Amino acid sequence: MNLADMLSYADIHQLSRIAGTYNCECNGHSKNELIQSILSTVGRRDIFDSQIGALSTQDIRFLNSLLFDQRGSFSLEELVARAQQSRFEKEETDVAWNPRDTITRFKQLGWLFNGHSQQTKYLFQVPADLKRRFVTALTKRFEQQLDAAEEPPVYRDEQKLILDDIANFLLFLRDQEVMLTSDNAMYKRSLQQVLERLAVREEPVGKTAWRFGYGRMFREYPNRFSFIYDYCYYNDLVTEHHQVLALTEQGLARVNEGGKEDPVQVYRFWLRLYKGPVPHLQSIAQWLNRLCKGWVTFDSVKRTLVPLIRPFYYDTSDSILEQRIVQMMMHLGLLRIGEEERYGRVIQVTKLGSSIIEGTYVPDEENIVLPIDNR
Repeated sequence: MNLADMLSYADIHQLSRIAGTYNCECNGHSKNELIQSILSTVGRRDIFDSQIGALSTQDIRFLNSLLFDQRGSFSLEELVARAQQSRFEKEETDVAWNPRDTITRFKQLGWLFNGHSQQTKYLFQVPADLKRRFVTALTKRFEQQLDAAEEPPVYRDEQKLILDDIANFLLFLRDQEVMLTSDNAMYKRSLQQVLERLAVREEPVGKTAWRFGYGRMFREYPNRFSFIYDYCYYNDLVTEHHQVLALTEQGLARVNEGGKEDPVQVYRFWLRLYKGPVPHLQSIAQWLNRLCKGWVTFDSVKRTLVPLIRPFYYDTSDSILEQRIVQMMMHLGLLRIGEEERYGRVIQVTKLGSSIIEGTYVPDEENIVLPIDNR
């Protein structure tokens, strides 16, 4: 529902509080006058932009958690959890902070409403038309922080190479028996043979290297192949049985049919795998799609989006954006990354990436829960 619809269902006490927030001058005893005055005031671009401009970084994080969520309503518990997630550092000078205060302020601004039916009265909704205005306003605000760049002379654009390499990995398993260690990892010789067959080359992980990652076998395999391995494992294309890595019946059928994976499904899997440790991963991908239609400097993207990313254990907000998001989106064919003499590293969303990001949504409950490997 849009703002006008939600205002019509709100009681006069909530309307009065919203009208007071915007200093509306009207008959406070007339519901109709209150609604019309609120709509007129909120509809003014200068008023709306000033409200957006006054938001703290913490408020923007909370708002960001709602903007690209396609569900129509949220429980109070969900909103409280999102408000808590939007607070990255606990400041001693603000010990009285309460996440419910954020929700109350958003209600007083007319940005959150309780449902009007018996089934939804304890749920909260964001007006659909305001969601669109929020995205437009924040896009404009973020764009002002970006530095445009010229097309670099050289850039990496992997497009659908990850689909080829999933097929290459499955072909390798069809043609060779692969033994596993007691930790269910491939032996170094087998891993080296696999990596040599892939279109995008990676070096094996050094024995002395300390690694922190989100996948099942991240400690044993380099980043991109670790993701390929997880994709095949969780999609029942490979099996680890009695310390032997082999194709499942489904994996063998996929190889014999010569079929390729769907790039949308590979992207969906990445979201499911990574958005547990990176809760706002889906919205960051959406912002990258909106902000990087042309070439922009990575430093300016980092300056703009890092404040929205919560650190996770040993991963800083910077490393999450650079290694877990931008680098992986390049491997998935969603972004291209280049080097430009004047601007340094530059990035741009691909046409394939834009269509996939815009057309894909993964609900929170579809997360893949993985043990955190930080040995």
